[in-house]
Amino acid sequence: METLTKKRGEGGFTLIELLIVIVILGILAAIVVFAVGTTGSNSAQAACKADAKSVEVALESYKAQNKSTYPTSPLTVNATDPGWAALLGTNNAGAPFLRAVPGTSHYQIWWDNSDGAVFVVGPSSVYPTSRPAGTTENFDLNQDPKTGACSVAT
Repeated sequence: METLTKKRGEGGFTLIELLIVIVILGILAAIVVFAVGTTGSNSAQAACKADAKSVEVALESYKAQNKSTYPTSPLTVNATDPGWAALLGTNNAGAPFLRAVPGTSHYQIWWDNSDGAVFVVGPSSVYPTSRPAGTTENFDLNQDPKTGACSVAT
């Protein structure tokens, strides 16, 4: 049976070699952390845009089935509000166009019943009762994500 013996000059790893490996692993870990770090805000903006687009499509579907009129603008953020009830199909206004009232505590969605324009506004204790001032709050998929409507989602 052959036994393993250490020959002269055959050692394990040196301290320098181990330190170099640890530094390389640290650099790789830092790269991964920075690459994944912005995922949360990007996903929040994507969810906001998807919610606003869903409302936009639901409004157009409602208009197509209801004599070219939009439902009343919502006054509250709950399913019993007449505006949301029309899109949810809970007030006998036709098939449900949405499953639930979209939005989170980070943003609110509102629409103008005169032209169906969809707006995304920041969180507030008071729900909008009229068209938000300015055009920067108007939902637009082509807006800059840092200054656009869904930047309030972060």
